[in-house]
Amino acid sequence: MSQLKNILQDMKRGYSIVSDGYRKVKNIAEGNFSLHEVFLDGLMVVSPEVKKYRRVADIISAQKAIVSEYRKSFKRLASADVLGSGELEYISRVYAGIFQGSMDNLDELAMVITSSRLRMDDQQRLEAIDRVFQDISGKLEFLRAFNRDASVLLELRKREAAGVKSVQDLFGN
Repeated sequence: MSQLKNILQDMKRGYSIVSDGYRKVKNIAEGNFSLHEVFLDGLMVVSPEVKKYRRVADIISAQKAIVSEYRKSFKRLASADVLGSGELEYISRVYAGIFQGSMDNLDELAMVITSSRLRMDDQQRLEAIDRVFQDISGKLEFLRAFNRDASVLLELRKREAAGVKSVQDLFGN
């Protein structure tokens, strides 16, 4: 009976960690970035080497950049009035895919740095954190390249619209 009680307590503690982690990740997605609150609770039970690993902060910074950059860029693209609804829908789907992938990265990070979730030694945890960092960095690089391409398209469309307007003005239409 005592073992069952211990198992149930461990399950409850694990559920609390996961619930709290999801709440904090949601706050990150909404722009409430607080590295201290997000992961230090889970790191309390992980070795100091993992706790202080710089890639954890780098991952959070990359997530913050992804959210900030895609919001800013989408707002600019949507307000320009030169892209069609199909194009904006496509852009929105690309951003949603990048964002969901980055949230998956944060879920994986939370699992890795919370010792009760996975049985890993410190080296395995550091390697897993490095993999998450590489993946989220790739997403950020892709987002930036996509935003550059979308900006070029936006400028071309603006020039095209200005050219059409000039021709209309010239011919009195």
